Amino acid sequence: MAEPSSGARYGRKRHFLRHRAARPSKTDSLFYRAKTDKRAGAKRGRRVTASLPLPPLFVAIVRTFLSVIRPRILRVNPVAATTSDAGTRRDFLYVASGAMAGVGLASAAWPFIDQMNPSSAALALASIEVDISSIQPGQQVVYKWRGHPLFVRRRTPKEIAESKAVDVNSLPDPLAENANLPAGAPATDANRATKPEWLVLIGVCTHLGCTPTVSTPQMPEGDYGGWLCHCHGSQYDTAGRIRKGPAPRNLDVPPYTFTSATKIKVG
Repeated sequence: MAEPSSGARYGRKRHFLRHRAARPSKTDSLFYRAKTDKRAGAKRGRRVTASLPLPPLFVAIVRTFLSVIRPRILRVNPVAATTSDAGTRRDFLYVASGAMAGVGLASAAWPFIDQMNPSSAALALASIEVDISSIQPGQQVVYKWRGHPLFVRRRTPKEIAESKAVDVNSLPDPLAENANLPAGAPATDANRATKPEWLVLIGVCTHLGCTPTVSTPQMPEGDYGGWLCHCHGSQYDTAGRIRKGPAPRNLDVPPYTFTSATKIKVG
């Protein structure tokens, strides 16, 4: 078989080169360029990374780290100044990633935290005004304030006299427990009631949080004419002071003021 002439061989070679030029070379691919640049950078002693668009928040964190945090680290730890740029960048990425994760978690958790804040309806009940014009002597009316029963009792002259005759030093709790007075005020009748006729109390037993039952002439409760907690037998007098039983403190007096002769604002 005769060998092809040099012209034929040259024609096939030109066709091959022309066909090869039409196809994209592997050296034209982005992967090959990045790989080649990385190798070239490694030979020159530095890392070459791909250039990607970064979010503004990330850029701000980077600038803060480079301008504030990193100089402080180098001043505190001189060994850190001798570390390679690769290690420094890697540590920075860890810090920046953690910071961004913290910001993301805080942003995600805030709606749930905000739901625990009291609603406008609850805030409205933080301060209430009650009308006491219809309450008769010896009668108690119960209102609701901040989720607790609020006792408003109109005391009789006999109840006031009995309360004033009590020796404060003989009481289990000699303190007034009145939010309108200093913490160390004694539990005299005058310190328990702003006006002798009217007694305003939070109706929660100071033992385990039960609601005491009021004593009336028609249905007496306990031995002191005030309130009896049926849960464990705590007894309070006509000023709401603990006299007998496991309760450690007197019934609490909430912050209140008389806005008029017939109205009381609580809270």
